[in-house]
Amino acid sequence: MDKKTKIYVAGHKGLVGSAIVRSLKKKGYKNLILKTRKELDLLDGVKTAAFFKKEKPEYVILAAARVGGIMANNTYPANFIYENLTIQNNVINNSYLNGVKRLLFLGSSCIYPRMAPQPIKEEYLLTGELEPTNKAYAVAKIAGIITCESYNKQYGTNFISVMPTNLYGPNDNFDLENSHVLPAMIRKFDEAKNTNAKGITLWGTGKARREFLHVDDLADACVFLLGIYNGLEIVNIGTGEDLAIKTLAETIKKIVGFNGRIVWDKTKPDGTPRKLLNINKLHKLGWRHKIDLEDGLKSTYNWYKKNYAKSNNSKA
Repeated sequence: MDKKTKIYVAGHKGLVGSAIVRSLKKKGYKNLILKTRKELDLLDGVKTAAFFKKEKPEYVILAAARVGGIMANNTYPANFIYENLTIQNNVINNSYLNGVKRLLFLGSSCIYPRMAPQPIKEEYLLTGELEPTNKAYAVAKIAGIITCESYNKQYGTNFISVMPTNLYGPNDNFDLENSHVLPAMIRKFDEAKNTNAKGITLWGTGKARREFLHVDDLADACVFLLGIYNGLEIVNIGTGEDLAIKTLAETIKKIVGFNGRIVWDKTKPDGTPRKLLNINKLHKLGWRHKIDLEDGLKSTYNWYKKNYAKSNNSKA
């Protein structure tokens, strides 16, 4: 990509979008179009169409989405499917109508079957039943992938889809009701430490295994793929390494410095038993992650203390 390329990053305030903006700026891309939800609500088809017609971006990175953990997905499935379908349909269709050269659609590893063979290859998509706890979100993301494929086939567009594993890092959502497992743990352990609690309760058995990628690594991979990848197939983005949720909890507990007990509430769901991505395709293209999990957790906890925790305490 030319450094002067006009790039629209949808969802630039979120975990993924903000990391992609940091990566682009670091690499010298300055012609970025950034709109908050207040400035441009992508759920509004008329306003989205007017924006694309006026701005005419050359590249689009679709990182705007409604996201959340098991509790949020279970509680608000209608919101997850409606909002994600609407946002991606508006952005993808208007990208086509306005001659966008390349679009990168960010999916999710939850698109794959619940009991997919491990590690999960890209071709396992649509080969089995989805995890019930996030089915609505997964179906929306699968629709986004097929939408991109369909526009490529019918209109000759160059829209690519990437499937990141579980993400974490600065600007994550640490809300206990709507966040993913890792940021929720950071907040729970930090608050328990600060209140001298004797223990904390976590969902499930702790036996489920997950893969975690620092969002700055994801952003680097996305910019890399935008520059070199012209394939029609989806691409997994991850580390190729996973660990038990119990091990993750013990690691975060140590980093935070909490000395109490961990109680596992086995009446709550674990979600998919294991979710590890096969990233051979990405490695063959020439990209590998750089940030070690423990180092990433330490930097994320430091960010949380300086930003989210500090902000929350000031509101109390």
